[in-house]
Amino acid sequence: MSGTAAGIAAPGIEARLLTKVFPDRQGGGVVAARDISFHCLPGEVYGLLGPNGAGKTTTLRMLSTVLRPTSGTATIAGHDVVREPLEVRRSIGYLSGSTGLYARFTPRETLSFFGGLHGMERGRLDRRIEEVIDLLEIRSVADQRCERLSTGNRQRVSIARAIVHDPPVLIFDEPTLGLDVLVAAALVRFIADCRSLGKCVIFSTHILSEAEKLCDRIAVIHGGKVRAIGTIDELRELTGKHELEEVFLELVKG
Repeated sequence: MSGTAAGIAAPGIEARLLTKVFPDRQGGGVVAARDISFHCLPGEVYGLLGPNGAGKTTTLRMLSTVLRPTSGTATIAGHDVVREPLEVRRSIGYLSGSTGLYARFTPRETLSFFGGLHGMERGRLDRRIEEVIDLLEIRSVADQRCERLSTGNRQRVSIARAIVHDPPVLIFDEPTLGLDVLVAAALVRFIADCRSLGKCVIFSTHILSEAEKLCDRIAVIHGGKVRAIGTIDELRELTGKHELEEVFLELVKG
């Protein structure tokens, strides 16, 4: 199973044959992602599961307009990533394990700055900042400089930065990378809660247990290609394996 199912209208994310080729020094090209196709709906957590170097980050960077596809296309909340990049950026919250913060800003100043970049009206932004501070449980550090925060609190502020404008689509690229167990578990719970808020969430990971806990459907990516798409049970049926590790190894072998 791949691509968009018949009858599915206006998904939060729809990728169609996304391909990215990077030029090399020999005048050729390195294919980082080839013919990536899938769709993700509002109220769904969709997993991109694959080892490091599989093409997950390249795919998400194309979806977020950081990279321009070599070929293929994608829409985010109905906006084309090539023709309407500004509308796409307004429609997404993007978080990776390396999302940066301004060291001398406080969390509150960070949210005010990025909310302003998204064109939020001052009164609405002030209310949203207070909501997000409570949602991410960072009120006790909201007025401390980010350079003084723990790793866990910096990641919470990074999440707050990504969602302050209340986007319909959230893109998480291996967001638990380098976090301790407690902080990673809190982040996983937050992503799960986004489903009940009707958000369209795409979640990239190479950690099988996270994918099993969070994802309604999964695209297994290896070597820049989608090897299979389905629910955990569908992938088990496809491979004839039960343990997720065995399912994954079966799909990426060869």
